[in-house]
Amino acid sequence: QVQLVESGGGSVQPGGSLRPSCAASGRIGSVNDMGWYRQAPGKQRELVAIATSGGTTNYADSVRGRFTISRDNAKNTVYLQMNSLKPEDTAVYYCKAVLRPSYGYVFNTYWGQGTQVTVSS
Repeated sequence: QVQLVESGGGSVQPGGSLRPSCAASGRIGSVNDMGWYRQAPGKQRELVAIATSGGTTNYADSVRGRFTISRDNAKNTVYLQMNSLKPEDTAVYYCKAVLRPSYGYVFNTYWGQGTQVTVSS
């Protein structure tokens, strides 16, 4: 079994910072892309940031320059440093990983359970 466990969400005032993390655990063979998505009430889930196994990163225009994604490949963990948070960043943040379990030959997509981020004064 493979699972993604997120932590580090919460409530902050505008201009504040948070650093959620997501750890993949279980029988993991190889990890490809890891990233973060978010879904606000009444809206579709959208990409926030993604990091490939080779170190390439990509960001949504709305967060570029404020958010930084990073990975610890030895720990199969991805982080999202969120600075200068705005009320419009309020959403449930989901971690996604494309990985191959050690007992298989195919890469599959796995999702975390989501962590709430609320930005409000």
